[in-house]
Amino acid sequence: MTESVVQDLFNMTGQAVLITGGSGFLGGALSRALAEAGATVVVGSRDLHRAQQVAESLPGNGPHFGVELNQLDETSLNNGFEAAVKAAGKIDVLVNNGQQGHAMDLTNVTGEAFSQDLRNATGYFLLARKLRDHVVSRQVSGSIVMIGSMYGVVGSYPDAYAGVCVASPVQYHALKGGIIHMTRHLAVYWAKDNVRVNCLSPGPFPSTKANQEMVARLVQKSPMARMGQPEELKGPLLLLVSRAGSYITGQNLLVDGGWTAW
Repeated sequence: MTESVVQDLFNMTGQAVLITGGSGFLGGALSRALAEAGATVVVGSRDLHRAQQVAESLPGNGPHFGVELNQLDETSLNNGFEAAVKAAGKIDVLVNNGQQGHAMDLTNVTGEAFSQDLRNATGYFLLARKLRDHVVSRQVSGSIVMIGSMYGVVGSYPDAYAGVCVASPVQYHALKGGIIHMTRHLAVYWAKDNVRVNCLSPGPFPSTKANQEMVARLVQKSPMARMGQPEELKGPLLLLVSRAGSYITGQNLLVDGGWTAW
């Protein structure tokens, strides 16, 4: 058996990827990484126009596509996945990145809002199952990456939010912890189907819209004394979706500047 060179292991040419939430702050960087590696990228978003705009802006050989997909609505989810398959001809990789949530903390979140936010996990599962069934029917391998969070592994840092902004939502922690464990569960069931399932969990990657006092407090807490930049998720994502990670499944890769090493 001839050993593959590194460039070939990370090469995604010929692979079609559906990424949900691919037009957002981190999702945009993840979409670009996939396109730069040679994949055909289908950007899923609740806003079809925005998804198409992002798809048209992606680098690489393309073509890339945008589809309307709301993971909290099962009909939209099903239609979006089928539209992605129709546009790209197939889907080999799923990146579950979409996230809808309420800016409510443990002091004021309602039961309805809490339950609705947890439905993101339902959407992740339903899309993952569709990807698994799709690749199995084609008798090919597949890869699924769930986007988790360091807050699915450790508790919040209350001092970062006190007096300046809403605390990290309790339902967000419950959601991300559940997604990480769902990753492990699906991985052991679907390994026999040649479908790998992993989780990529970012640490602090605040957007420019984030409260700057809160960001400064996070910087003080971080072992690396800085926040993450979206491009720093590109390499970890490509490791998990490409042949470079062909023997990796059921894992949660933390990219957090050492936060969870405390």
